[in-house]
Amino acid sequence: MDGFIDQTTGGVTELRVHGVSGTPPAGILDHPHPRLVAGDGTTGFYRRWWAGGRPTGEHPDVPGVRRREAYAWGNLTSGGRTIALWLLLLPFSLANLSYFMLPRPAGGARLRHAVEAAQRLFGLLLTGTLVGAVTLASVDLIGWQCTAAGRACTYDTAPVWVHWLGALWGDEPSKRLAVTAVPPLLVVVLLWWIARRTWLRDERVVPPASEWRAGPEVGPLLARPRLWHGAAPVWRLRVVHVAYAIASIGLAVSAPFAGTPAGLALTLANAGLLLAAVVLAALPSIARRLDPHSGRRTPPWLTFACHALRVGAPLAFLATVGAALAGLPYSGAVTRQLPGVGFGTVQFVLTVGIGVFILAGTCALARMERPSGRRALGGVAAWFTLMLAAGSANVLALGLLFWTATFFGVPGTSAHPAHLAAHPAPLGRKLFLDDPVWWTAALVPLLVLGLAAVAVVLYLLRRAEAARLAPELKAYYGQRDDAGVVAGKWALASLTDRAGLLLAVVTGIGVAGFAAVTVIYALRLLTPDGGIAGLLASAGSWAMTAIVIGLVLLGRRTYSDTRLRRTIGILWDIATFWPRAIHPLSPPCYTERVVPELMSRVGALARTGGDQVVLSGHSQGSVIAAALALQLRPAIRGRVRLLTHGSPLRRLYAPFFPAYFGDGGLAAVRDAVPWSNLYRLSDPIGGSVFRRVDPFTCEPDAGAVDRFCWDPLPPGPGEPLPEARWHSGYWLECPYHEELSRLIAVKPAA
Repeated sequence: MDGFIDQTTGGVTELRVHGVSGTPPAGILDHPHPRLVAGDGTTGFYRRWWAGGRPTGEHPDVPGVRRREAYAWGNLTSGGRTIALWLLLLPFSLANLSYFMLPRPAGGARLRHAVEAAQRLFGLLLTGTLVGAVTLASVDLIGWQCTAAGRACTYDTAPVWVHWLGALWGDEPSKRLAVTAVPPLLVVVLLWWIARRTWLRDERVVPPASEWRAGPEVGPLLARPRLWHGAAPVWRLRVVHVAYAIASIGLAVSAPFAGTPAGLALTLANAGLLLAAVVLAALPSIARRLDPHSGRRTPPWLTFACHALRVGAPLAFLATVGAALAGLPYSGAVTRQLPGVGFGTVQFVLTVGIGVFILAGTCALARMERPSGRRALGGVAAWFTLMLAAGSANVLALGLLFWTATFFGVPGTSAHPAHLAAHPAPLGRKLFLDDPVWWTAALVPLLVLGLAAVAVVLYLLRRAEAARLAPELKAYYGQRDDAGVVAGKWALASLTDRAGLLLAVVTGIGVAGFAAVTVIYALRLLTPDGGIAGLLASAGSWAMTAIVIGLVLLGRRTYSDTRLRRTIGILWDIATFWPRAIHPLSPPCYTERVVPELMSRVGALARTGGDQVVLSGHSQGSVIAAALALQLRPAIRGRVRLLTHGSPLRRLYAPFFPAYFGDGGLAAVRDAVPWSNLYRLSDPIGGSVFRRVDPFTCEPDAGAVDRFCWDPLPPGPGEPLPEARWHSGYWLECPYHEELSRLIAVKPAA
């Protein structure tokens, strides 16, 4: 290759790890010509290339002495086109986050294991919620209702791809159900394919045994190698979830015909598979992770059970659909909605019961824990996040049901005053949804009002904080207007510390409203088809329909727009840092690939005692670097330095994930490697890690980890106020290079 690129590994390497939004290698290196030196197009290590030959000037790469390298991992979350489908999997990602928010007191292992089993069951029910919505939309609204003789899909104006069902089998419901069971099955297959594809790509990456150190059973959780080694447990959980989803579709087809011997046998078979999936999901060993290269193995009976479930669910589904296509007689009374065996009620009761148990267990664990730092939502953030997952799943599910009913006919409540046989005329275009569906829709306007109230509170908090800061900043920025502008920027960035308030309000309104709806429906106090209740339900139904349509349109645009994929990828950069411990069908954990790759690379760059690697992590990259530092072997740690900037470790990770990034975890990182952290008060994401330096009253300690950076810088005489850099551009500032030089000069402890 013409030009110059440093291919050596000896000496000092500044290894930069980017944060959210998939910063390209040119931006990480601050150089227009990056070249791949290790890795591939998905994740890779890049160095600077100079077309004119060996460089001169500031911070050049010098073979065998010093170089700058970048690790780009953003394509894992924003590079592929399938990210367009990830938007619908947000509830699953939130369920995984809730697992790592759970308090882990030393004396509460048994209770914690019970709560973790309940979390896995709740994740299984989330799968049932979304797949069940597709099943109801297809099998009930279209297969049972719309294509029945005399109903909306038999009219000449109906779409041709459903009209033929009513014209051909209008009086044979089993055949209609068999055909309409195919779309939800395809959805499950798509979820399985995406999950398996990313599992093969990311979660099966394991570096050589020489790079792993023996994982202790005690000590910081981030130091345990099994945390990033989830190939086997994720496979087992995926089998359970896919089997549960397929069996639930089969049950929807067979349950209406349970009055016949064949229908009863198929119903029992599908119900048995559902029960088997529930039992397996509750077992602690189903999700247990083992240290790589430890020689420990999963119990053979568990692997056999997963294989049996993986084969049994598709076979039962094929038998159900085959029998339905051959014709199953229906001997029950004609009903407006798909009859069943109470599976929806059972799932609802389980969801409520498990949610209450998780709340009680999490509160008990939080009381047993003795934290030394701030905890989000009093230590019960895991439960709040799980409820947010349930709420978002219901919004997507009900939005799909309302959209389907609106597209093919007119949505109606189950309290509609007509029986099919007595009043056939009004039922022509009516597609009926259960009353709980309408009551849940009525909660959406209340949530909007709650969010509006939170926005007002945050605005007032920002004004108060800006008013407090402005007089102190006036001495540094001189002009009154400049001080006020900077105070407004700093006050706006401080609102991130109120993230728990937003989560608490949204969850609180949702849970309180859900409880009220349950009581109203159980006691039959009101019907959602008139008055203020009907108005709220109608408004909510249109809002949820709009949300689903908006997500579909956004996903379609994301599929072809690279820039938009990077923007949407910010959400997954944060949500998928943690492994798939609860829900295996969620977007993949990129850290299970990133950490092993970085371990191997750092080992290659720090082979001898004369080599040094400065891990420079920005934003989410600082979280990756901190987790990596505790995974390295002690011999390698002595050759590693840590430089973080814009880091959310203390601000977001410590309050929400105290078991991993609390005081103990962060102190372990500080003890493991020399560390420097840069932060600004204008940064809405990053902050100090240990002690916030007061820029108005004192200078930072010489040996402190945290160093404050002014932003924007005070202008010179007659100059305008510089633009604020907010969360970006730390490695362009003088403090960055000063701390980099200081860390390189630091010698390892004896």
